[in-house]
Amino acid sequence: MRVLITGIDGYLGWTLAQHLAERGHIVAGADAFLRRKWVEEMGSVSAIPIASIEDRIAAFGEQFDRQLAFVECDFREHSEVVEVLEDARPDTVVHLAECPSAPYSMIDVTHASFVQVNNVTSTLNLLFALRDVCPDAHLLKLGTMGEYGTPNLDIPEGFFEIEYRGQRDRLPFPRQAGSWYHWSKVFDSQNVQFASQLWGLRATDVMQSVVYGTHVPDDSRLATRLDFDEAFGTAVHRLCCQAVIGYPLTQYGSGTQRRGFLSLADSMQCLTLAIEHPPSAGEYRVFNQLRDVLTIGQVADLVRTAAESLGFDVLVEPVQNPRHEVEGHYYNPDSKHLRALGFVPAEPMEAVLKRMLKDLAPHRARIRSRAHLFEPKVLWKRHAGKAVQYMSTPSQERS
Repeated sequence: MRVLITGIDGYLGWTLAQHLAERGHIVAGADAFLRRKWVEEMGSVSAIPIASIEDRIAAFGEQFDRQLAFVECDFREHSEVVEVLEDARPDTVVHLAECPSAPYSMIDVTHASFVQVNNVTSTLNLLFALRDVCPDAHLLKLGTMGEYGTPNLDIPEGFFEIEYRGQRDRLPFPRQAGSWYHWSKVFDSQNVQFASQLWGLRATDVMQSVVYGTHVPDDSRLATRLDFDEAFGTAVHRLCCQAVIGYPLTQYGSGTQRRGFLSLADSMQCLTLAIEHPPSAGEYRVFNQLRDVLTIGQVADLVRTAAESLGFDVLVEPVQNPRHEVEGHYYNPDSKHLRALGFVPAEPMEAVLKRMLKDLAPHRARIRSRAHLFEPKVLWKRHAGKAVQYMSTPSQERS
């Protein structure tokens, strides 16, 4: 199968390219390298050093004995997206070319506007290009479980049956996003659903939970990134990076917030199952992608236990939660569709955390040099008045 990965230079994209190549798929990629610039804007780096795109492509060719077709592309430019699809002629497009950070979108109006314009425009450009160039291709778009928020109901996979005033219907489950970023993903989901109905496109919307884990092959050029700054480092990655340098684990608030989690390896398995089992023409389907539902406090305890088993001295120190979120809440999402396709979770979280800590340990000095970034500075809810200046203008230019 010919698979085009947009955002191939990112955490998931670079790992997925290798996973698919191992399974014999023909992989092509596109990226504008904005993730590298955004992390640099935050004053940070990937905890695990990553190679340039030129070195990555060379290593990919050596590892899999085939060339990785790559093009630099700004998905905010429709003409460039059309050109990429005309060259690749993919059977599947995995769309990862969006800004994936809620905190980044909450810095100020400039960042909020940039994230929404970047994400919604990129997806719209891709939808129109698919219609005109390869309408039979399958679009696998990465969504987020954060679109749903934390309703006091079980969370179905996209749709639910409802009865109101004697009438019944199957409707999209209400979205209650909690950041400007998450609202951009809600808009994406609605646009993809509409395009599928309007033009008969095949689409899978993967509502992804928090993904954690390292990908560090023998050839360091094939390693994927792992961020730990406030904006682009997920809670698990931040806690693991803190653990390896002896920094107190910064649990936000009470730690009773419940979220879904799955390892990087499990994410690769889920995305591959979706790719290899495409929907029918005109079908828009939603998969909730998760393995475990845990509180943030439970995750911090698991990181602490894993770190102590490896000889690290670790403390958990709650800090004031910078986010505007309910901390104690009901959370019970469905996740049956991927399991029906054959998803079988691999290692338990404890084993993955230990391997992560071992992979991060050689980079202690790199992490320690930016330990000041662990203190949250982006406050999601402010009283009226001028916001504190924190970041510069969002990095939008290409290298």
